[in-house]
Amino acid sequence: MNPHNSPISPILPGAWLGMVGGGQLGRMFCFAAQSMGYRVAVLDPDETSPAGAVADRHIRAAYDDRAALTELGRLCAAVSTEFENVPSASLEFLASCTFVSPAASCVAIAQDRVAEKRFIAAAGVPVAPHVVIESPQALAALPDETIAAVLPGILKTARLGYDGKGQVSVRNVADVRNAYASLSGVACVLEKRMPLKYEVSVLIARGGDGKSAVFPLAQNVHVNGILAKTVVPAPDAADSLVAQAQDAALTIAAKLGYVGVLCVEFFVLEDGTLIANEMAPRPHNSGHYTVDACATSQFEQQVRAMTGMPLGDTRQHSPAAMLNLLGDIWFDGDKARAPAWTEVAAMPAARLHLYGKEEARRGRKMGHINFTAATLEEARTAARDCARMLHIPLD
Repeated sequence: MNPHNSPISPILPGAWLGMVGGGQLGRMFCFAAQSMGYRVAVLDPDETSPAGAVADRHIRAAYDDRAALTELGRLCAAVSTEFENVPSASLEFLASCTFVSPAASCVAIAQDRVAEKRFIAAAGVPVAPHVVIESPQALAALPDETIAAVLPGILKTARLGYDGKGQVSVRNVADVRNAYASLSGVACVLEKRMPLKYEVSVLIARGGDGKSAVFPLAQNVHVNGILAKTVVPAPDAADSLVAQAQDAALTIAAKLGYVGVLCVEFFVLEDGTLIANEMAPRPHNSGHYTVDACATSQFEQQVRAMTGMPLGDTRQHSPAAMLNLLGDIWFDGDKARAPAWTEVAAMPAARLHLYGKEEARRGRKMGHINFTAATLEEARTAARDCARMLHIPLD
């Protein structure tokens, strides 16, 4: 057991690793860890969770259940998390008896948009102009001209917002005041809407020794706030922008003292300016392509980082595109339909990954498809053809 928040190096195959969270990212972590010879225990309250279904042990309990956390910590040589909304207090508790990657302090910053923006800006990385609204009283005290300076904008809840949830577009001061009331008066960030050209993300892995490995820059398309498509390497990014984005992500990770896989999302503005949007302290949707297109996947990198093993090669051996599969494609209007999996399987470039979720719901992430090919244009064309076949809107 490790009573301090520093890695035991190395934790060898055969040991138990823990995962707090039973979703698809935890499921793919299980696959990577098990292929390397580790055993995995998943803590998640859902008895049908995707990760719990494939783990060597599934501890069915709430994320703040102290008895369950103690059981996980005593069993596992190291523990990670698959989503940032796990209570940071639970990760702090686990750190008293095992190594936790990423640390609770890192996750706590990513859980709060206010803390996140302040941290990123303090690291010297630009963020969008914004105003913090901590309470109804704070909003009432804000002069209209202060609000107007960041309009048009997006009002975002400081906590528990993801995939477009907890966000309201606002164009004038009255919109802001009405939208804030609709969000129940919780702490929010009012962020100026910038002249966006495209979006990119940097995925890195950082070990306890401070060494880092950086994946190629990914270019992303979002629809209704949810990632719809990723293309790698980023087709519109000049080498100088790639280097700038990667350096910024590495700087953020170093300032955090981060151990594990970290994704930092950026906006590229019409004038070429790079603005940090947010960070995810875990493997990320935009890194799913790494399973089929890179020497080492993002999930294997998480295993390597948390066990103190050397980080893997991030070399991309095949140009790639990725389509996110939401539950919407299981429906045609009000009627259920079966997606065209036979046709997908017939595509030479396509690799289907489904998450084992029992019920398809609109907006629910059910799987993804990676497309790899000899050229990026071939991969992109295959993704476009498949999107049309599966009725996936990309515009």
